[in-house]
Amino acid sequence: MSRVGKQPVSLPQGVRVHAADGVVRVEGPKGTLERRIEPEVSAVVEGGAVIVRRSDDSRRGRSLHGLTRKLIGNMVHGVSQGFSRVLEINGVGYRAEARGNVLYLTLGYSHPIAFQLPPGISAKVDRQVVVTLEGPDRELLGQTLAAIRELRPPEPYKGKGVKYAEETIRRKAGKAAAGGAR
Repeated sequence: MSRVGKQPVSLPQGVRVHAADGVVRVEGPKGTLERRIEPEVSAVVEGGAVIVRRSDDSRRGRSLHGLTRKLIGNMVHGVSQGFSRVLEINGVGYRAEARGNVLYLTLGYSHPIAFQLPPGISAKVDRQVVVTLEGPDRELLGQTLAAIRELRPPEPYKGKGVKYAEETIRRKAGKAAAGGAR
């Protein structure tokens, strides 16, 4: 049996879970999330916890068991506490500014980039080069971070670009100087 899948998801104070007809809906102080689960697994709310069970021992059922439990756990954590990740912008003249749900980025192109944040994701900019994104949906947050990073990925020679705060960029040596002029 799946070691992750057999663990129940405990529900914190103020979080409600509704599981019916292959759809799990989690409501909490940070919002509401909904996800359709595969027919090989089912979720049941029992005494302040969500228990994920699989219908059979097929390979697909076993693989979806732990995945579904972790996805429901992420939904519960997201609506109760939320998720946040940090991006750093490195480069001369590179900066960011958050206005409402639009993130304006100057990344060395001939024009500033207006990045529209999806609903539920909020951005906060510190010192014009540190961007903190927050939201209840971990999957949507990760997709948004990847899309922003893709606008100017960090390059290995000078380290310029947008990177995750915990990411380390492997640097390369530049072109070696020639031995003399001829």
